[in-house]
Amino acid sequence: MEPPLRIGMIAPPVLPVPPPSYAGTERVIAALIDELRRRGHEVTLFGPGDSTIEAEIVPTVARSLWAQGYEGDVSAYMNIALGEAWRQHERFDVFHSHVEQYGFLFARECPTPVVTTLHGRLDAFGMPDLIDAFPDIPLVAISTSQRRWFPEANWAGTIHHGLPLGREPGRSQPGSYLAFVGRIAVEKGVHDAIELARRTDRQLRVAAKVNAPEEHELFASIVQPAIDDGTVEFLGEIGQPERDALYAGALATVMLGAWPEPFGLVAIESMAIGTPVIARRAGALTEIIDHGVTGFLVDDVTEGELAVQRVGGLNREDIRRRTVSRFSAATMTEAYEGVYRAVLAKRNRERPRRAGPNVPADHRSRGNGRAGTAPDVARGEAADREQGPARTEGATGEVIHG
Repeated sequence: MEPPLRIGMIAPPVLPVPPPSYAGTERVIAALIDELRRRGHEVTLFGPGDSTIEAEIVPTVARSLWAQGYEGDVSAYMNIALGEAWRQHERFDVFHSHVEQYGFLFARECPTPVVTTLHGRLDAFGMPDLIDAFPDIPLVAISTSQRRWFPEANWAGTIHHGLPLGREPGRSQPGSYLAFVGRIAVEKGVHDAIELARRTDRQLRVAAKVNAPEEHELFASIVQPAIDDGTVEFLGEIGQPERDALYAGALATVMLGAWPEPFGLVAIESMAIGTPVIARRAGALTEIIDHGVTGFLVDDVTEGELAVQRVGGLNREDIRRRTVSRFSAATMTEAYEGVYRAVLAKRNRERPRRAGPNVPADHRSRGNGRAGTAPDVARGEAADREQGPARTEGATGEVIHG
C-alpha cells in the first residue's frame, strides 16, 4: 500500500471552497479535497479565508473576492496565492493548481512538482501560444474535447469532473417543464432554450446568476420578455437542494449553448437525479451524454423539438445509475491519485529537489486551522459504457477517466 501524500491545493480567490451557491471549479475542488482526505492524504487548501472545507486552510485573501464585491482583474490575487504556495513548498509532496494560466510559471519553476488542471476553454485569449510555450509542465484536461487542439502538450491525464452524487431525490416519472441552470450568457444558449420552450409549449424554469453588464443586458432583452409572456419562470441563483428539486421535477434539462463547453457540471447534476439532458452537440457534452440513453444531442432548436417529444421515454432510473457510476467524486479522485504519483515518480527520475524559501515554524498550522496571512481587499472577484476504473497509461502517467 502506497503512503499518503501531502498535497497543496491551490484555488482561485473569487469564491470560498465549497461555494455557497452555484459554481464550478470550487465545487470540484471541495469534492476532491473531501475524498482525498477520506483516503488518508494530508491536504492543505491555499484559498479564500472564508472557505469552510474540512482541511487546513492557508488564506490567500481574508475573504473571497466576490463576497467583498470585487469584480475586477484577479491577476494580483492569483499571484498572492502562488507566492504563498511557493513560500511553503517544502511542506508538500505535490501541488495541485486550479488557477489556470496564472500558475504556469509556478508549475515550471517550483521545486515541488505541480499538477495543473485546466478548467476553461483553451482555443482563444492567447492560450494556444501559452500552452505551446510551456511544453514541460504536467497538465490535466477535464475532457478530450478541451485538449484536442494540443496533442503535443504534456498531458498527464484527461479526468472528467466528479461530484458526491447519488444522494439527491429523483423521480421515476418525468415532469412537464424544461429546466435551465447556469448563467444568463449568450454562450450558455439561454435564447435557444427560450425558443425551444415556446415551440414546444413548455414552461422554462431558469435558475441562473446575472452578474456581468452584458448578462444584465441579455436578461433585459431576452429573458424579461419571456417572463412577461409566461414562457419563463425565473428563480435566480439557487442553492443545491433547490437545484436538485428543480432537476427532479423537470421533463429535461436543456443546455443549448453553441460553444465548446470544457465539461458541464449541470449535465451530470441533472442526470444523477435521473433527469435527461437535451444538449447542443458541442464540446465535452458529446462525451458526457449518451445520445438516446441519458439524453439527446442536437444541432439546432428544430432537433431540440424532436428531442422534447422523445425524452419522456428515457429510463430515468437507468440515467441515474449510469451517471452516479461514471462521475462520482471517488472515481475522479482515484484518477488524480494516479496522476500525482506518476508526476512525482517522473520528477524524481529527472532531477533532484531544489531548495526553496524557508517557512517559519510559527507560520504553519495543522488540522482544520488557518495558516498564513494575505492582504485583504477593500472590495472583494475576482460507462456507463462499462469503462471500469480509471487507468494509468505509459511513462507519463496519462489517465483516461469517465
